[in-house]
Amino acid sequence: MITTNELSTLPGTTVYGTDGEKIGRAGQAYVDDQGGEPEWVTVNTGLFGTNETFVPLRDAELTGDGLTVPYTKDQVKDAPNVDPDNGHLDKDEEQRLFSHYDITNVSSAPGHNRDVTDAESHGDEFAAGVGHDTSGPTTDEAMTRSEERLQVGTESREAGRARLRKYVVTEEQQVTVPVTHEEVTIEREPISDANRADALSGPAISEEEHEVVLHAEQPVVDKQAVPVERVRLGKEEVTEQETVSEQVRQERIEADGPGLTDKNARD
Repeated sequence: MITTNELSTLPGTTVYGTDGEKIGRAGQAYVDDQGGEPEWVTVNTGLFGTNETFVPLRDAELTGDGLTVPYTKDQVKDAPNVDPDNGHLDKDEEQRLFSHYDITNVSSAPGHNRDVTDAESHGDEFAAGVGHDTSGPTTDEAMTRSEERLQVGTESREAGRARLRKYVVTEEQQVTVPVTHEEVTIEREPISDANRADALSGPAISEEEHEVVLHAEQPVVDKQAVPVERVRLGKEEVTEQETVSEQVRQERIEADGPGLTDKNARD
């Protein structure tokens, strides 16, 4: 259970569900009108925190890591739509929330919860405010200061497409190949007893021709297509830091008058 003294630390706190999944960030806290006990907190959900739903603070636990509530993310996101800008839950709104979260045995009557102010979250020293509203209808004894906070997330978008394309190019290649050819040589040998019979086998004086067939090797070129490699497209994730800048508005409260002292001035 969240105590009254812990209410000032709730705004902006990360809210987690029962399964440890992040639900969103805490916004406004609501307390019971009768007992002043913390009852509800709004949670900003969605991609950029655009949705705001109510979550019970009963059985919630606040640690250094954030606020853990006994509900799942889907339960919180599907909660009845209640406008947090009203600053107060009426009977019907709170009853619908009780039914959604299956809450029974509620100590205080439905419809008695209000948005807690900075004065209430800081204890009894600010509880008794003085003065009245001069700018319009009197609401309460305090003025609420609000500010915008950046809720930054990421989403995946198509950044481009890559393609593989195969095409044919022709290039000249030169290969050196050894080739062999035959050449004629004239061999002369003197008449001897070994070749005399051959030398005298023909006519003594005559005309005669003799030929020999010469051979030469020629380069022969053949082409064959062979696979050399496989190419495919792959993807890998690269993480880089990108700075996002946006203007946010903050309310400032200043006071003028004699003898003013700000007991809890913030830097």
